[in-house]
Amino acid sequence: MADLHDRWVAERRNEHYYKLAKKLNYRSRASFKLIQIDNRFGIFKAGDAVVDLGACPGGWLQVAQERTWPNGKVIGVDLRYIRPIEGVETFIGDITEDSTMIELMDRFGGKADVVLSDMAPNIAGQYSMDHARSINLCMYAVNVCDRILKKEGKLVMKVFMGDMFDSLIAELKPRFQSVKVHSPDASRDTSSEVYVICQGFYGKSSLSLKKPEVEEKKPEFTAKGGYI
Repeated sequence: MADLHDRWVAERRNEHYYKLAKKLNYRSRASFKLIQIDNRFGIFKAGDAVVDLGACPGGWLQVAQERTWPNGKVIGVDLRYIRPIEGVETFIGDITEDSTMIELMDRFGGKADVVLSDMAPNIAGQYSMDHARSINLCMYAVNVCDRILKKEGKLVMKVFMGDMFDSLIAELKPRFQSVKVHSPDASRDTSSEVYVICQGFYGKSSLSLKKPEVEEKKPEFTAKGGYI
């Protein structure tokens, strides 16, 4: 009986955020996860330069734009096309390519204050595989930080819990002054996702970027992850 009640409460809460997103014109109920994270950890400041990795459909971009206003610079990149958002730049790119990092730095005119990643793998239904793919996406986000995050910068990223989680934290702790794990209220109770909140980037792992020697052929993009 208790399980049934808990499920009913969770479903009502999920429905609440879905309806609220529609009412407030957010593109995703996931917008409220970032709002709750920022309210608790103070991720954004006015004027920050922010990059959102795997930004489609744009719910996190909307929040970042609102919270860095009026002089913020918000850029979203995804393998998929993102419908335009006023005050936000978006482009199609692959975060595993140096050419994408170079374009981000060119658009910023420098480096980013905040890196966001709500990326998730295509769910295979086999948890160990899904977890490993989630960790792999997170390591791509860490790689982005090494290339374009300013010293003292911040990283917020989603990860699925599992036996490789500690290895991810081990990669983050030498890079950031503070590494915390948090599950916002807007996350589904049935989800294994958590968010890793990293602040105070040491900037010791900055890696050089190589410009392509020849013009790259645009790849056939397929979505790396599903979004709420």
